[in-house]
Amino acid sequence: MNTVDLLLSALQSLRSNILRSVLTALGMIIGVGAVITMVAIGSGAQANIQKVIEGIGANMLTVQPGSARPEGGVQLGAGTRQTLTWQDAIAIQEIPEALAVAPSSRGQFQVIFGNTNWRTSASGITNAFMTVNNWSVATGRGFSDDEVENGAKIVILGATVAKNLFPGQDPLGQVVRIDRVPFTIVGTLNPKGQSSFGQDQDDTMFVPLKAAQQRLLGGRNGGNPDSVMQIAVLARSSEVVDLLQNEIGELLRDRHRIPLGRGDDFTIRNVSQIFEARAESSRVMTLLLAAVAGVSLLVGGIGIMNIMLVSVTERTREIGVRMAIGARRRDVMSQFLIEAVALSAVGGIVGIILGAAGSRITAAVAGWPLQLSPTAILAAFGFAAGVGIFFGFYPARKASMLDPIEALRYD
Repeated sequence: MNTVDLLLSALQSLRSNILRSVLTALGMIIGVGAVITMVAIGSGAQANIQKVIEGIGANMLTVQPGSARPEGGVQLGAGTRQTLTWQDAIAIQEIPEALAVAPSSRGQFQVIFGNTNWRTSASGITNAFMTVNNWSVATGRGFSDDEVENGAKIVILGATVAKNLFPGQDPLGQVVRIDRVPFTIVGTLNPKGQSSFGQDQDDTMFVPLKAAQQRLLGGRNGGNPDSVMQIAVLARSSEVVDLLQNEIGELLRDRHRIPLGRGDDFTIRNVSQIFEARAESSRVMTLLLAAVAGVSLLVGGIGIMNIMLVSVTERTREIGVRMAIGARRRDVMSQFLIEAVALSAVGGIVGIILGAAGSRITAAVAGWPLQLSPTAILAAFGFAAGVGIFFGFYPARKASMLDPIEALRYD
């Protein structure tokens, strides 16, 4: 028998037991589909994290106050000491490797307009904050340098705040009360959506930093009206980030008169490293999930071997007839091996279709870019075919080794 005849014979045998064939291939279908879906989910998560890194700037450092330590030696956590000031930010701006420096302070406030109100965060910012954090104005305008310096009582609303306070209305020019202080709306922000941590980035508003320090946060800054809660620093390139981090540390230790050997009263964080660590953990989790999904391929292969062994037993007389009329042992072996590989291949094809559909659904629900990996698809399909050959070989060899006379006598 030539290869075409063997293939047609194998397919005819599988079609004659269609339900059993489907159930046998189910392990392959689930395994291949799971591998493709898991890899796509992991790749989508990594792409989303990379998008976040690009959105915040891979060259950004954040400087935050250190931990307060009241009597008893208990540390209250990062940011509890108000040790950073606007003047620190101005000094950092003088470092050649610093492209932009954005001091800011933040608090939670109830915002009131007429009969509506909304609790949200208000950040006191300078104009550099918009550049460093990739914010842009959708309607209206931003702040002028004079308004930032003089603490003008003006505000820019995030999309979520504008929607809840002014449903179907134009908020520009309206006056809202923030912590009972009137602020005039001069602009709204382009929406950003959710962050990688699931937070609504548009549920915010910006006021000039001096206005936040003097009118909103004055009582919260430990008696220092010039203090800020964070300084974001954008490096000129990714190559100088580490150098800039060291220079900022030296500058602040000198400005804050920290003696040698004493701990810093500030913390410098490399934002891109944080997200890259998350991306690495996502890659490890993807490999783990793919490995778990690959186990189902092995289980499917064992299922194929068991079913093929049953098939050999059921078709013993048929094998005897074939060998009696001239079929060679390798013909019998090839037929059963082709059946096993066909089951694996069909299961792999169906698994690819289901895996692609599952990946598309997951990407739509999670809001991630669709990341179907051709390598994962080919690897899963090739592994499925290899499993079919590996686990189909023993039943095929057993069939080919049957004695024709004993096979014809089998009842």
